[in-house]
Amino acid sequence: MCGDLAVSMVRRVTTRRAVMAALGIAAAFVPRPVAAQAPGVETLDVRTVSTRPDTVSGGEVLVQIAVPRAAAPDRVAVTLNGRDIRSAFRPGSQPHILLGLVSGLSNEPNQLQVAAPGQRRVQMTLVNHPAAGPVIAGPHQTPFVCETEAFGFGKARDGDCTVETRVEYFYRTKAAATAQLERPGGNSAAALAAVDAAPPRPGGGNGRDAANPFKPFDPNAPRPADLAETVTSDGRTVPYIVRREMGTINRAVYVIAFLHEPGTPLPDPWTPTPGWNGRLIYSFGGGCRAGYHQGRSIGGLSANRSYLEESQLGDYAIARGYALAGGSLNVFGTTCADVISAETMMMVKEHFIERFGAPRYTIGSGRSGGSMQQHLIANNYPGLLDGIIPTASFADTMTFLVPLYDCELLDRAFSTSALSWTDAQKAAVAGHVSYAYCGRNGTQYPNMRATNCDPDALPAGLVYDPKTNRTGARCTYQDNLVNVFGRDPQTGFARRPFDNVGVQYGLRALNEGTISVDQFLDLNRRVGGHDIDGGIVPERTVADPQALRIAYETGRLNDASGGLSAVPIIDVRPYTDGDDDVHDIVASHITRARLAAANGHAGNQVFRVYAPGTPIQLAQRYTLDAMDQWLSGIARDSAPARSALDKVVRNRPVNLVDTCYTAALEPVTDPGRCRAMFPVAANPRLVAGSPLALDRLKCEVKAVDRADYRVSLTDAQLASLRQVFAGGVCDYSRPGVGQRAPQTGVSTARTDRGGAETWLAFPRAGDANRLARTE
Repeated sequence: MCGDLAVSMVRRVTTRRAVMAALGIAAAFVPRPVAAQAPGVETLDVRTVSTRPDTVSGGEVLVQIAVPRAAAPDRVAVTLNGRDIRSAFRPGSQPHILLGLVSGLSNEPNQLQVAAPGQRRVQMTLVNHPAAGPVIAGPHQTPFVCETEAFGFGKARDGDCTVETRVEYFYRTKAAATAQLERPGGNSAAALAAVDAAPPRPGGGNGRDAANPFKPFDPNAPRPADLAETVTSDGRTVPYIVRREMGTINRAVYVIAFLHEPGTPLPDPWTPTPGWNGRLIYSFGGGCRAGYHQGRSIGGLSANRSYLEESQLGDYAIARGYALAGGSLNVFGTTCADVISAETMMMVKEHFIERFGAPRYTIGSGRSGGSMQQHLIANNYPGLLDGIIPTASFADTMTFLVPLYDCELLDRAFSTSALSWTDAQKAAVAGHVSYAYCGRNGTQYPNMRATNCDPDALPAGLVYDPKTNRTGARCTYQDNLVNVFGRDPQTGFARRPFDNVGVQYGLRALNEGTISVDQFLDLNRRVGGHDIDGGIVPERTVADPQALRIAYETGRLNDASGGLSAVPIIDVRPYTDGDDDVHDIVASHITRARLAAANGHAGNQVFRVYAPGTPIQLAQRYTLDAMDQWLSGIARDSAPARSALDKVVRNRPVNLVDTCYTAALEPVTDPGRCRAMFPVAANPRLVAGSPLALDRLKCEVKAVDRADYRVSLTDAQLASLRQVFAGGVCDYSRPGVGQRAPQTGVSTARTDRGGAETWLAFPRAGDANRLARTE
């Protein structure tokens, strides 16, 4: 985008691979903190710091002006819509840098002009949006239920669930503080058992459901005798007092928290403070369910810890000086819509930067559905997240859902079959270590059913009913993302991207001799598919062709070729294969296969696998330290690099390699031993022949060929097989139907939604914060 200086809203569509070469120049969304912007420019350089110029919200934006050495900063003139606003700008952290909070923006395009003697004038268009949104996710979802009372706010003031912002202070007690333990590798089982029995502590809460160790702090009262101290990552000893801000942005309840001693200055864009170490952790919550409500949890922050602990990190992050942030629409259990999550994060981070300053870098954290958000946001909205720590991860939502939809179909096929199926045979077809995975999870996740909305949030009268309320809220994955997929003109419902035509369920089990030909035929004859409401029908599921195109082009199927290809990833996997937990380890390997396809390698991703029962919050604090070391190295590295990925790989700490851990946190780096300790299984589509990347939403088909099977087929069996697959079987040697590289700058003007625009990915991975025109 750096060449499009006269453009304020870019709509050019470019393939993601072509654009990613520009990643070595600058991030796409939020630039590095002001101190990292090198001075010495030859002309006036104007850029937004808190957000892109075309995604401003809440009426204000932080703007940086780099002044040439030949010009005097005090002679710079700045106007907004013709009004002098020079007084809003003050010197930044480097010479010839001015930083200003530009406020009073209207919801129409605003013209910012910057001039200096002897310099060409620069004009930038700032496009403001309401603090309640929307900005990039399209028209707000309706109906929408406010749940502000769940957070102690009382009733919302309006239909956007607005509340008054609330700031409170909490402190950690000395009784909750214990000594730090040594690093993994020197921890005995006895020491770890002691940790597990100990109360939560600064620098490593153990996740026990103990009493809240944070107490309300009254700034006007005498200091509590049991007030603890903590040491931040930069070595500062400060009182363990936390400032917590809660309010609403984009109809979500948000939290921002960091160490701060009342009575001392807060950090701001110009001045740091001792409590905040300059780093931000953005927390994402798990689950996966359709929305239509505000939510009753915030990211992955722990409600029983006053939202001051991150569920995967305990209090280690806040105790070390990191700021925490999250929103109730960053919880996939509230709304499994990554575009809404990205929009909410973008707006909350913008608010954070405008109030407290640009973070040195932002790290994502979250488990399961929280991992999907991290992967999708890092790939499709580059610059929002600088590094991610996904736990129990999946590459994206669709990759998570497809095997579960298959499980439901398989479970019904097995239960209705007249043939005998052993549990081992069922597991071989499903691909999992235990068939309990399918037996329990095939119907647990309700995203296929149009009527499976959250009954605790959405009144029954608002929910779709095929007979009595066909215009009600539909709770399928695609209906929750109708702004992305659009509506099928025949049904009026969202276009569906799911498909199982030609899928040979159990193919590997057949070829390995685990199931018979008759079982294979019977299974595929009766497996069926889902209708538009999610009911099981005899026919296979057929994807909407436009939905397939949209899923690939907009990055809803995350191929890892966008921002994710150059973001440090530490993938944390508590091993659960063998029970009925849905978080199988193969999901991490699917993501790695996509990174390898995008980059030629996966050098920006590191695996950490833990044995069942590991005190995960203890383990995670070492992961956070490693990510901090990794990102700090990248930030310090000013040497030339062919690409951002090269810089990421060369700054990965030498001891940060794929590692698995015993229950005593003893590290193992030998790949063969790790595979033996934690075997990698599969899922129904992989057993059916899909490549590991699992990126064919709908396969191209070919005619049934006897030579493709490693078992003997009689002529009658071959005829039956051709009858079952009359349209052909999947040909995974070819790309999927509609499969293509993601595209950037994808916007849609929905005539069926009043013409409102939906940004499905940021327009370009480049210097996107310099949408300015030089005159």
